[in-house]
This record gives sequence, C-alpha cells and structure tokens, in this order.
Amino acid sequence: MSVRDNRFESDATPLRNRAIDPESSSVTLQDVAAEARVSLATASRALNGGSRGVRSENLARVRAAAARLGYVPNASAQATAKGSTQTVALVVSDVADPYYSAIAAGITDAADANGLVVTMAVADRSPRRELELVRGLRGHRPQIIVLAGSRIDDVETERELVDELTQYRATGGRVVLISQPGLPFPTVTVDNAHGAETLARAMAGAGYRRYAIICGPDRIKTSLDRREGFAVGLRASGIKKEDHVVVHTQFTRSGGYDAARELIERGLDGIDLIFAVNDTMAIGAMTALRDAGLEPGRDIAVAGFDDIGPAIDIVPALTTVAVPLGAAGAAAVGLAPSDDEAPLLRIPTTVHVRESTPRAQTSDRAAPEPST
Repeated sequence: MSVRDNRFESDATPLRNRAIDPESSSVTLQDVAAEARVSLATASRALNGGSRGVRSENLARVRAAAARLGYVPNASAQATAKGSTQTVALVVSDVADPYYSAIAAGITDAADANGLVVTMAVADRSPRRELELVRGLRGHRPQIIVLAGSRIDDVETERELVDELTQYRATGGRVVLISQPGLPFPTVTVDNAHGAETLARAMAGAGYRRYAIICGPDRIKTSLDRREGFAVGLRASGIKKEDHVVVHTQFTRSGGYDAARELIERGLDGIDLIFAVNDTMAIGAMTALRDAGLEPGRDIAVAGFDDIGPAIDIVPALTTVAVPLGAAGAAAVGLAPSDDEAPLLRIPTTVHVRESTPRAQTSDRAAPEPST
C-alpha cells in the first residue's frame, strides 16, 4: 500500500461514527470510501465494475460498507466503467399481445440467470418508432438490444436502423432479432411459412374444403409468410384458389373481429373454416361469430397461429400452430454473445388440433387429389 493510501486510511473517520442518518442524507461514494477506510478510487473500482486490481480484503470492506450504509451505485458511473449497464433492452411490437409476453418471459428468465435486468419498450408496429427507441436506448448503454416482432416493409427506415445498430455494436453492444432473417445481426426466426403450410394440410385432411384467411397487411412479413404458407398447403392438398378467400385487416384481436364480421355480412358462402394468421385475431373472429349467433367449432371451424396461453382456455379450445415463444426469448439472450456476426437460429413449429376444428361434416366425401 502506498504512503498516500496509509495516510488516507489513518485520517478517515468511519461514517458510522459521524452521526449521519442515511435516511436524511444521500449516501455518496465518498461516504462508502470513508466507512471502508480506502481511497475514493478504490471504492469506485470496487463498486462500479472495475474491481480488477483491488485487493480482496479491500473489495470485501467496500462492499460491506456499501451494504451497511444502503449505498446504491450510480448506473451512469457503472456504465462508464464497464462500457455498458447490466441490462437487456427489449423492444416489442405490441405490449397487449400475449405473443410478446411469452417472449419477454423467456428473455427475463435467461437474463436473470446471467445477472441481467430486462427493460422493455413498445414500438407499436411502427418502423420509425422502433428506430427512435433504438437511438434512445443507445444512450443508456444496455449490454444487449433485442428487437422482437415482424419486420415491416420500410426500406429507408430499415437502412437507418441497420446503421444505428451497427454503430451500437461497434462500441461493444450486442444485437439480437426475434424476427425474419435478412438483417446483418444474430436472429431467432420462426418457421412461419412451413407451420402454416402444415396446418393447411392437416385441415384439408380433416375434410375442410372452403376457407377464409384473415391476415394483416402484407407489409407485415409475419402475416405475409403465414398467409402464403397456408395457401401453399391448400394447393398441395388439391384445394383450388377459388375455394378460399382472403380478408386483410389489422394484425390485432379487433382486426380479427372486424374481418369475421365482414365475412358474415357478405355471406359465408359455404366457408367451413376460418384461418387467422395469429391467435389473437382468431379469438377476435370467434367472438364475432358468437355475436352473429354462430358457434365456433360447430357452425364454422376456426384455427390460428402461435399457441398463446388463452388458446387452450377459450371454448372451444383453439386449433393452432404452436411456437415455443419462451424458448425463443431465452435463445435470443443465448445468441447475443455469438462470435458469428449474423447466426440464424430457426425455431420449429407444431400443429395442435383442438376442438375448434372437429372433423368436417364433409369428411366422408372423397378428398381431392393433391396437386403435383
């Protein structure tokens, strides 16, 4: 120990002997240093992430002093010392959608296991808002930024977003997407098209012949992938294009409700199954059917995609394509430290057939020949 350090430790008066009430006076790092009888620089290194080079006995004394005094380290000081805060910044498209709640739960579990705290911001499915949030988050120096949600067709804003995230990564930050592949960052992606195709084949095999597809705007890539995948499955099962109709609406529960009302008002015209490209839309459609005096699962079948929690709790339970959303969230945190600049992790899907799609009354008819 230097002469200066010896002089500091002999001159320092412990805070507990100074009759200062921590509740009536803000405890500072200087107070902790005095309490632990170390220099201010040593206390700073011990508590703000630069403990390398601090002797173990001094480290223990500083941490014990901080605990006695109720000292809370300054997050900005820690970020400066470490280059980042101990946070994962999660940006989601819609806070009300259970899809994102399940993803957030998986991210939170994985973050906890790594000593990180999750903060969340909502982009409201706006590429411009997402970009603004990322710009703001960079100033808070999170360790990881996770963007969860469908990519939306907006070339100019996407280019700005890539530039912003690239600059953030150049300063040591980590970026992960839970979305479609395409951006130059690690990505956890759901096999949307294949899941929808598999569902269509299963429904055709159950005897359904005429379909309505309720989907969001095609600029939302998740909606487009699922709509097109379902159409591919229908064609492969011998269902002609004229035997299904498409209704575009908002990518929300109320959008599903409005689309089903539109179908009812124009006349269902023999439609025996409605496929909504996410479960919240499917649940909205089921409510619209009931409001019109129709019983989902009896008068008309309904299927969705995602297998959110309410899918199995509603009556009838919803046939859907299950996505392990919690696992996707946890995988995103695990993918963040990858040395590969843009690894891609595909999350498989599974069709769960439930009471909302019993075998169709037409199932005794000969099934059409699959197309080649």
